[in-house]
Amino acid sequence: MLNRFSFKALFLAKHAQHVALIHFPIALFISAVAFDFLAQRSHRPGWSDSAYRNLSAAALSTIPVFVTGVLAWQFQLEGQRLKGFLLIHVLFAFASNLMIWLAWWIHFRARERAEMLPTYRLAVEVLGVVVVALTGHFGGFVSGVNGLV
Repeated sequence: MLNRFSFKALFLAKHAQHVALIHFPIALFISAVAFDFLAQRSHRPGWSDSAYRNLSAAALSTIPVFVTGVLAWQFQLEGQRLKGFLLIHVLFAFASNLMIWLAWWIHFRARERAEMLPTYRLAVEVLGVVVVALTGHFGGFVSGVNGLV
């Protein structure tokens, strides 16, 4: 039996990496949205810089999360057919990735062109937070945390 806090349990469990890594893009994205709202409200460039840096880190951290999600599906769930909560979770995961990268791209493009950030970005970011929350919610059903495996 593996000790729950051992390195062996962390690195050799079939799905532990995805479950551990997923919190980084979630926290970074939600923090970025909060910083962006503060920047919009206060008109201070520091908040906007923080939002952009958090968005960049969130977008980059979605790559290993996506890879470990596919590996968890293949190893832990034995590549079972996508249906039910697993299908919903995968669809929301794609949408979450799209929303995070879209929010980052809006900020990146405005910085590259030295333009003001468009105000519609806030709606994109709020929708992104909702989609990320739904992704995590359905992921909890898939993993058994929310019941109904």
